[in-house]
Amino acid sequence: MKYKWVALTVTTIGGFMASLDSSILTIGLPTVLGDLNANIFHGIWIITGYKLMLTMLLVMLGRISDMYGRVKLYNIGFAVFTIGSLFCAISGSGEQLILARFLQGSGAALLTANSAAIVTDAFPRNELGMGLGTNMMASNLGSMVGYTVSGIMISFFGWRSMFLINLPIGIFGTIWAYKRLKEVGVKSIGEKFDYLGSILYCAALAIILYALTIGSIFDASNQIILGAGLSLFIVFIAFERKQKHPTLDLSLFRIRLFAAGNVADFLNSLAYHCAPFIISLYLQLVKAYTPSEAGLILIPMEIIVLTMNTITGRLADKYGSRGFATLGLILNSAALLWFSTINKDTSYYAILIGLSLFGFGRSLFSSPNVSSIMGSVPPSRRGVANGVRTTLHQTGSVMSIPVSLLLMTFIMPYDRLSQIVGTNQIIGSIELDTFLRAINFAFLILGIIVGLAIVPSLMRGSRKLDKENEK
Repeated sequence: MKYKWVALTVTTIGGFMASLDSSILTIGLPTVLGDLNANIFHGIWIITGYKLMLTMLLVMLGRISDMYGRVKLYNIGFAVFTIGSLFCAISGSGEQLILARFLQGSGAALLTANSAAIVTDAFPRNELGMGLGTNMMASNLGSMVGYTVSGIMISFFGWRSMFLINLPIGIFGTIWAYKRLKEVGVKSIGEKFDYLGSILYCAALAIILYALTIGSIFDASNQIILGAGLSLFIVFIAFERKQKHPTLDLSLFRIRLFAAGNVADFLNSLAYHCAPFIISLYLQLVKAYTPSEAGLILIPMEIIVLTMNTITGRLADKYGSRGFATLGLILNSAALLWFSTINKDTSYYAILIGLSLFGFGRSLFSSPNVSSIMGSVPPSRRGVANGVRTTLHQTGSVMSIPVSLLLMTFIMPYDRLSQIVGTNQIIGSIELDTFLRAINFAFLILGIIVGLAIVPSLMRGSRKLDKENEK
């Protein structure tokens, strides 16, 4: 087998598994919490901890891989991901599962950060689009399958099976990567890395997330912690502006298209990842759907995203990004506002319409927006620009579930919300109205947030400006 196919096979498996486990607990969270006798704090971090490690390590790993060898780190990533999956499967408490998810997420970050570079090194230029496109499709497919597989496996084999299934695949991938991958790209020698900037960013993000999840945001102690995290983030920005090789090159935000696209993407990412989570709570705790049924209902949305992404990317290349991306945000906002009206009698078809609308919105926004962002910067700075874009997108993703539950606590007290989600039981009639109002309020604010993203999207300029930046 030619080396390019070896590289594509290994990285496709790794990307699929990393993406799969990013979404695999969205549906089954109430079941997991009930079995482990855990609370909503544990639940948030069981999901968020994985994404947090992805976000924090992706900030650092791009440059480190260039310095020390991307294949070496990729091989380590497969092994760490597999070991983390084993620890997830044998966890006996919420705390243990959180720590195991941190470990698993670290392995996923090592896989994700190096996949594209390994494929780029292995493929000739005229075939690179096919190789990278296959990797991206595998990641999108992993996210989609995560919803379905989790629901089915929980219903028939228990939640631990979701992680046990990773072991044979992970062992195969680890051995295959170790034996067949080889360093092709030239390692960078003597480059400096902004370790302090990375640490400041990661610490600020972790503190903010902790403040949003430890309890009610109305408590003075939590507000102090949140203030400390925001203050540290301000320190990070001030520090980065003085660095020659910053973790996040903030000077790129002087480019209007780059700034507008990233602001719109951050706001949309913050809201987009909330919807499947809140809908899954509604379906299981209000409508009494099983995890497998709830997972199947989310599949049409993911199929639309999977099939439409490449089409909208090509259309944006021909007609410009602004119209497609803005229309996508309008549809996403409309879907969230639609969900803000659901009640205990809302039909399956009404939910399906909202999810389909949401999927179309995501498809129209995603590829054109990325194209606009990456096309706005000079070729010599596109590596750095992609790092900034990915970091901001992942930051929005990792904050999404804490923010959605925070919004729900404006209507339902944190302690009671924690008990409801943790017991995995149908909500009684006395508290049903309050829980539904909490869901409606969360969707309403999220719809407004996405609506605000329409403004920077429109500011990106016309197709003529797209063409000028391509030159």
